[in-house]
Amino acid sequence: MGNCADLRLDVTRIDLALKSPFRISGYVMEKTPVLIATVRRGNAVGRGEAAGVYYLDDTADRGADILRKLALNMPADLKRDTLRTLLPPGGARNALDCALWELEAREAGKQVCELAGLPTPRRLLTTMTLGANDPDVMARGAIGFAGARAIKLKLTGEAAIDSDRVRAVRAARPDVWIGVDANQGYTPDTIEPLIGVLVDCGVSLLEQPFRRGREADLDGLKLPMPVAADESCLDLAELETLPGRFDVVNIKLDKCGGLTEGLLIARRARQLGLQVMVGNMVGTSLSIAPAYVLGQLCDVVDLDGPIFIAEDPAPTVVYDDGHVTCAPEIWGPDAMIAEALPAQ
Repeated sequence: MGNCADLRLDVTRIDLALKSPFRISGYVMEKTPVLIATVRRGNAVGRGEAAGVYYLDDTADRGADILRKLALNMPADLKRDTLRTLLPPGGARNALDCALWELEAREAGKQVCELAGLPTPRRLLTTMTLGANDPDVMARGAIGFAGARAIKLKLTGEAAIDSDRVRAVRAARPDVWIGVDANQGYTPDTIEPLIGVLVDCGVSLLEQPFRRGREADLDGLKLPMPVAADESCLDLAELETLPGRFDVVNIKLDKCGGLTEGLLIARRARQLGLQVMVGNMVGTSLSIAPAYVLGQLCDVVDLDGPIFIAEDPAPTVVYDDGHVTCAPEIWGPDAMIAEALPAQ
């Protein structure tokens, strides 16, 4: 813990157990490590949670180390805009940025949406995600999401079984919007057999089909549904490279480094003619709350991270009728803040 005038920063690192292993292209996850940044000034408290970005080796442990070092010698004028130049995009900056938003909201007695220039938040239609699994297992999972109106499927880059996965889920849920996330698993040659299946099954969004760094593979490739950039766009600077290749940008606060940058990306994306999507890493409702603010600006919302963890500390977001609602008690000036967990 360090001091910056009367500003203090504490960092906690915990493991969140998952209800069951979660599989995507190239990874199987059994737990989610997260870090929680807590800032205090006088009687005001602000918190932010981050998981980091696993495919960039931006782990919760590394993020916690970054913030603990910063806490020893924080700038006297630390503000969110200052933080954008002080730390690179990633989990550490996200946790601290979100903590500073809540601190500012509590000190000002205003909701975060108001500080961000947004109207009173509305509940959001959200996708519910199915991890890659046997097609029949995914079909049962889709049926289990009884109230879902939108479902996102994780794929693995194996066209034959991915095709079966899509067909199985569509057969099980003919009523829902479906998007698929390839998680960088394909190349222009290997994806060709999958495309016809996506069209036949009415898939509305294809997310990150090719590897980060291979964005040029999209040049001249006519895909029959919108393509979203996830791993291909980490921050505001990379956003400028998307038009002409991607139709949608998936903003995740852990990637871009917080709500401050996320809002800048969303507004600039509109200027560039791109649609905007908000996503999340697996985490508690505390991690969802800032993304929920960003979601007020988005065309596609994928904020289902808490459904995968074994225990989501109260107060929690509510999933109902295919929507997610984040109550003011979770994050912001009206938040119910429990005592911090012991640092690890």
